[in-house]
Amino acid sequence: MAEGVNPRVGVVGGTGVYDPELFQDPVHVDVETPFGSPSDSVVVGSVGGVDTAFIPRHGAGHVHSPTDLPYRANIYALKKLGVERVVAINAVGSLRREVEPLHFLVPDQVYDRTKLRETSFFGGGVVAHVGFAEPFCPQLNGLAVDASASVGVKTHAGGTYVCIEGPSFSTGAESEVHRGQGFDVIGMTAIPEAKLAREAEMCYSVITTVTDYDVWHGEEVSVKLVVERAQQNEENVKRVLEEIVPGIPEERGCVCGSALDGAVMTDLSRAPEEAVSRVELLIERFLP
Repeated sequence: MAEGVNPRVGVVGGTGVYDPELFQDPVHVDVETPFGSPSDSVVVGSVGGVDTAFIPRHGAGHVHSPTDLPYRANIYALKKLGVERVVAINAVGSLRREVEPLHFLVPDQVYDRTKLRETSFFGGGVVAHVGFAEPFCPQLNGLAVDASASVGVKTHAGGTYVCIEGPSFSTGAESEVHRGQGFDVIGMTAIPEAKLAREAEMCYSVITTVTDYDVWHGEEVSVKLVVERAQQNEENVKRVLEEIVPGIPEERGCVCGSALDGAVMTDLSRAPEEAVSRVELLIERFLP
């Protein structure tokens, strides 16, 4: 870790968002975690005078699929560096005609349709059940909406992100069912990232960047289309991050920072030492 650098804000970049050139004086930091290595080195630098940590979710060169992403290592690494607020960038498809490609949407709900992922830091001897009724931080969401709108991006406030397993895109039938259930955008990476951030007591907000209309609209969704649109969105993403990061107040006006209060069910004095060690960073204030 670079001396004197204290990142309280983290950015997780999705498809098409790999270039951390918005940072001043960036340094690459390798962080080891009990859950393995993160997707890539963490880039730490200054954004608008605020120390910020950046992880490319899929790794440089896009080497991690949505199912195989080291989600736990990524969030744990940010927590270990001192990050308290996380802004995630996720490329998505739209399930609503009015949410057009190249628009942004900041969801306030998520629906989990994943099947094969580790969704918690806990288990194996330490049990915790966190509240997740509001999966995204309302304070950070408000700042994300304001920042996106202030730089001239058509931004939709609120909505439901349905997270599918992938890596294939939806069938036509699935797309129509998702629309019928009232979902607004569809992607592959908000879960378990949002759940893990809550367990780590970090504020977490997703800015979704719309690349396509999924397949309900009659347009074939392809990697080529998604990457092209994500790259078109990239400059706006950088402008939004330059706006939102310096605007995050030091005081947290939410309950994200106390998500584990009353959530740890295990008598930690009886828990296996190895299990406690894996999550000690998260539960240290509860240890006897």
